[in-house]
Amino acid sequence: MNYLLPVIQRIFYAVMLLVAVLILNFSMLHLAPGDIADTIAQASGGASPEMMAQIRQDYGLDQPFLVQLGQYIGKVLTFDLGYSFFYNQPVTTLIFEKLPATLLLVITAQLLALLLGVFLGVFSARNPKGIVSYLVTFIALFGYAAPVFWTGILLLIAFSLKIQLFPVAGMIDVTVEGGWFVRALDIARHMVLPVLTLSSIFLALYSRLCRASMMEVLGSDYIRTAKAKGLSERQITYKHALKNSLSPVVTLAGLQFSAVVSGAVLVETVFSWPGLGTLALQSIIARDTPTILGILFFSALVVIVGNLITDLVLRLIDPRVGKSS
Repeated sequence: MNYLLPVIQRIFYAVMLLVAVLILNFSMLHLAPGDIADTIAQASGGASPEMMAQIRQDYGLDQPFLVQLGQYIGKVLTFDLGYSFFYNQPVTTLIFEKLPATLLLVITAQLLALLLGVFLGVFSARNPKGIVSYLVTFIALFGYAAPVFWTGILLLIAFSLKIQLFPVAGMIDVTVEGGWFVRALDIARHMVLPVLTLSSIFLALYSRLCRASMMEVLGSDYIRTAKAKGLSERQITYKHALKNSLSPVVTLAGLQFSAVVSGAVLVETVFSWPGLGTLALQSIIARDTPTILGILFFSALVVIVGNLITDLVLRLIDPRVGKSS
């Protein structure tokens, strides 16, 4: 029960945060000049005042703001995100079509950055004055300083246009024929450069933080006691030190999940990845308000759920977190 109550509290806070995000997104978009009726009129080459009034009535834009907001929240609670006038289909259908590609890219990049960052951080902490440690520091500074879209363009030029090892854009090659394994390999080839691009900046953060945390833990009293007992360096590093060093890294990973999702928009644009980022860019250009609101809602939902999972993982790694809350 002591463990369940804080979890219920965090779920409640997550729901309240999601409602606040819905209200803020809806308010900001409706404060912007113009509306759906103006966009539809421009796309069709103009419309009469009577037609504009009819369009606003069809989309509920003739109602007061609070009425529109209440109707929107009510629809979201029933998982109705509206209808896209640009794509001419429900927003929920559009998002579910694009969501798997974005989740595949984001989760793979996050896992790669986290696992490789922890490995490099541990290795460099064990040899703080070695060549590998300095190399990790250089990679971390370069990865953190370089804009993600610039890294993507460089990788694209180097490994798609010059060396031609990986595809230039997209997620699949329509000319590839074969079973599921052949198609999975084709998707994996398309994923290499986008995943490397998206994970580069977060790899830098995780490796540096893990290195600093490991060096602090390795210098603590209980580690010296473990060495005095004759435990091997491998046991000390991976059984005792690493477990206590992971908490700040996992915390940072959860906090950075929102940055991963936002970074995916730029990466998907560079590599023409058919995910929510590309859909968001096209919807912004078309001023497709229902689709934009739906994407913002799903992005917030993914970030909130990611942070909630991070909190639960922290409680499993370090029971002291649960006792302190």
